[in-house]
Parts: sequence; structure tokens; C-alpha cells
Amino acid sequence: QGCDGSILLDSTPTDGTNVERFAPPNRDSVRGFEIIEDAKRRLEQACPGIVSCADTVAIAARDSTVRMGGQHYKVATGRYDGRVSSLQLATKFLPSPSMDASTLIKNFKNQGLSVEDLVVLSGAHTLGTSKCNFFASGRFDRLYNFRNTSRADETVNPAYLQHLRSRCPRDGSANTVELDRGSQFSFDNSYFKNLERRNGLLTSDQVLFESERTSGLVRSYAYNSRQFASHFGQSMVRMGSIGWKTKENGEIRRVCNAVNVNKHDTL
Repeated sequence: QGCDGSILLDSTPTDGTNVERFAPPNRDSVRGFEIIEDAKRRLEQACPGIVSCADTVAIAARDSTVRMGGQHYKVATGRYDGRVSSLQLATKFLPSPSMDASTLIKNFKNQGLSVEDLVVLSGAHTLGTSKCNFFASGRFDRLYNFRNTSRADETVNPAYLQHLRSRCPRDGSANTVELDRGSQFSFDNSYFKNLERRNGLLTSDQVLFESERTSGLVRSYAYNSRQFASHFGQSMVRMGSIGWKTKENGEIRRVCNAVNVNKHDTL
């Protein structure tokens, strides 16, 4: 549904608890909801009913990027919050860690985003970690049974494969590994350098270097950190404009994890 704070909802009147935060792409990955809730509490104390949860998320994304070493960019504000949060829609439309480059490009295009947006926004994986079940088990498995071949993904650097198997044994799907090896706490272009070394963690990461349609952009960002930082801000602004809610089709929530009791309870 776009940048409308819907991932923050615990339940909705129409979707119950089948909300998008529990969709497979989010359930074992998205964290930090309590940080947004704390920010919203302080905003409500200072200026009740004025700042949406959607705007809070957009600004927090920018500020955390800057705090970790990224470049400042201007965030447009004025979004309203949505009242729909669907597990089914999130499962259908969010990109999967097992997608190939062509499918990723189509997925982003369906949201009005370009190939460049796909590559540069994937660079957000310069921060954070992933649980092993997103790349070492089931249909996402790159380490032991890639696409039911009983072998590892050939695009994984052999030394990196050994490292990942030590961190993610077959029964260790709940373990975590840094998305950007050696630089998980710095917002920089190390992610793209790791792709060049075939040290991409997820299938959806490494395919960006393996595909002719995206490899040039990976090389460009690996070489030019300023270009990556600048383009990242621009792409975040474009992504933050998807599904923009207004007073006519949204609300400003009092708390971020629940819709307002009265859907017209917005100043």
C-alpha cells in the first residue's frame, strides 16, 4: 500500500491480525518497532495529531542513514497513515530474497521504480543482519541445496561459502549473519564491493552483479561512494512517494501500532 505506516500495525478492523508485519518477508527481519512508537509518543506530547507514523518512519530512515555515515537528503512530509495492513498483499508484492534480477526489476517497475532505484536501494543492505533461513534453508537455500541441486550456489565465493556454513549449519536457521561482511555498522559502498567479490549474502543481492542489466551499476557504486550516497537519497525520496495517503484516504494515528478508534479522529 506504499509509504503509509501500515507495517507498524498489530491489527486492523478489516485484516485482523493478518497484517503485513507478519508476512514472510517481514516476520523474521523487520525490527525496531518500539523505536518508532517512542518517537511517536514524544511527537504526540509536543504536537498532538500533526505528525503521521508514515512521516515518522520516513524521517527516521533518513536520520539513521546519516547517523551511520550516509549523506543527508530532504524528506518530503505530509503523508497520512493507512488503515489497511495485509499479510497477503505484502507476501505478494514485496521482493523475495530468492528473486533473480529480471524478477526484481519487474517488481520494482510495478511500483514505479527504475533499475537504478533497485540497485541503489539494495545498497541499504550495507547495514544490518539477516537470519540464516533467508539464504540457508528451504527455497532460499544457497549453501546446501541451491534450487534443489544438492549443491551450493556457484556464485558464492568459496571462502565466503565456508564462512557462511560455519555460521549457518543446516539446523541453525535462526542464527544471524551480517548483510555486508566487514561493514555492517557503516553506511558506505562496501556492499557493492562485496558483490564484486561474490560475497553477497542473499540471492537477490548477488544476482545484481551477475546480471548484465545491473552489473554496471554495481561496479559504478563500488567505485564511487559519493555517487551511491547521492543516488540513495534520491531513490529513497521516490520510494517514499509510493501510495501517498491524504486526509481523504488516510488518518494521523494516535499510536503507530493501531488505527484510530474513530476513523475520523484526526486533527
